[in-house]
Amino acid sequence: MARTAANFTPSFARKSVLAIAVIMTAVLALPTSATAQKANKMRLIRDAETENVIRQLATPLFVAARLEPSSVRILLVDSDKLNAFVSGGQNIFIHTGLIIQSETPGALIGVIAHETGHIQGGHLIRRRGAVEQAQVLGTISAILGTAVAVGSGRGDVANAIILGGQSTATRGFLKFSRTQESSADQAAFRLLDATNNSAKGLENFLGKIKDQELLSPRFQDPYMQTHPLSGARISAIRDHIKKSPNSDAKVSKQITDDFERMVAKLFGFLKPFNQVMGRYPETDKSIPARYARAIAHYRKADVERSVAIMDGLIKEQPTNPYFYEMKGQILFENARAIDALPNYKRAYELSSQDALLALELARVELELEDPAFLQDSIKHFRASLAIEPNSSFAWRQLGIAYGRSGNMPMSYLALSEEALHKNNLVDAERLATKALKSLPKGSLDRIRARDVIETVKVKKLQGKK
Repeated sequence: MARTAANFTPSFARKSVLAIAVIMTAVLALPTSATAQKANKMRLIRDAETENVIRQLATPLFVAARLEPSSVRILLVDSDKLNAFVSGGQNIFIHTGLIIQSETPGALIGVIAHETGHIQGGHLIRRRGAVEQAQVLGTISAILGTAVAVGSGRGDVANAIILGGQSTATRGFLKFSRTQESSADQAAFRLLDATNNSAKGLENFLGKIKDQELLSPRFQDPYMQTHPLSGARISAIRDHIKKSPNSDAKVSKQITDDFERMVAKLFGFLKPFNQVMGRYPETDKSIPARYARAIAHYRKADVERSVAIMDGLIKEQPTNPYFYEMKGQILFENARAIDALPNYKRAYELSSQDALLALELARVELELEDPAFLQDSIKHFRASLAIEPNSSFAWRQLGIAYGRSGNMPMSYLALSEEALHKNNLVDAERLATKALKSLPKGSLDRIRARDVIETVKVKKLQGKK
C-alpha cells in the first residue's frame, strides 16, 4: 500500500457546507482560513487489492449507467471520516473510514450507486451553476448593505441586509442540494435493480448517518453534511425496498470474502496495533483476521512473525496475488529486496498484469542495482505506464533505469514525460530536445519526443492568454 499526499481544489460538488463557506468568503472577501486550507488537502492512498475489489463492485453499476468504466476514476482518501463524493468530472472519492465502517459489501455498493447517480445526472455541472447563482445573490446583498451603511450610517441595518441575502442564498442552495440527493437516490435504485443488488445496504448505511442529525455539525461525519438527509429520502428508500424484486438479493460469497479481506487490510494498515488486535484477536483464525494481524506485526517491525502469517495464508490461497505482494512489501521494506523479488514476480504473474503491481516489481528490480535486472525493470515500468501513463513517479523511475543501462536518449525522453506531467515546461522541452538529437529517425520514441515539445508550446501559448 502506498500513500501520496496531494492537494485538490474541491469543486462545489464536493460538499454543500464547503460550497456555502465559499459563498460567504466570496461575499465578505475574507482571507482563506487555515481550516479551509486544510480542507483543500487530501491524503490519497494507492493499493492494488483495495482498488481491484472496489472496481469489481463498481463496474456493473457503471455499465448499467452507460458510463465507460475505465473513464471513471476511483480515488481512496486516507481519512477516518465517513464520506464519498464526486468531483472534477467522473472522479469518485471514497474515504477509507467509509469503507471500514460500511460493514457489508451491499452498503458500499449502495453508496457507489448513489455517487454514480450524481455522475449520470450531470449534477456536478448543475451544482456549479447553483453555487454561482447563490454567489450572485449574496454579492448583491453585500452591495446593498454597503450602500445602506454609507448612506445612512446604520451598520446594523446593513448587516441585516447582508445576512438576510446570505441566508436566502444558503437556503436556495441547500434546497437544490437536497433535490440532487433525491435524484441520485432514484438513479441508485435503478442501477441497483439493473445489477440485481438490494438497496438494504444503502438503507442501513444511511440509517447510521441519520442518527447523527442531532449532533453538532462539528461532530458529524462529512457524509451527513455533503448528502443532506430528509424524511422523504429515507421513506423513498424504504418504499423502493418494499417494491424491488431484488431486496432480498445477496452478494456472492466471493465478493463478501474479497470485501472482508479488503477491510481487514485497511484496518491493519491504518489503525493502531491494539485496535487491530482487539478487532481481530488471536482466537480469530479467519483469513481476514490473520491478514490484519500480519500487517499489524509488520508495522511493529516484527518481520518474522508477519512473514510466518503470510506464508500460512499463501499456503491456503496459493493463487492470491495480494498475499504475495504483501509478503514482498514486508521483506522489501526491511532491506531484503532479493527475497522480496520472487514474491513480487509471482504477484504480477497472478494479477493479470496490474499497473500498480508492475510498478512495484519494477521498483524492486531497480533498487537491487544489479545490471542483470535492469532490462526487466524497464519492461515492467513500461508495462505499468501503458496502463497508467500519467504517473510522473513511474516516468522518473523509468528515466533512472534507462540512465543506468546507458541509454541516455530514452532516459531524457522518460524524464521529459515526468517534467511534462508535473507541468515543468522548461525541463520538459529541454529534455525532449536532448532526446530528439539521438533517437532513431522515424521511431515511435522520436515521434513522442516531438509530441512533448509541441505539447509544451501549446501549454505556453495557453498560459499567455
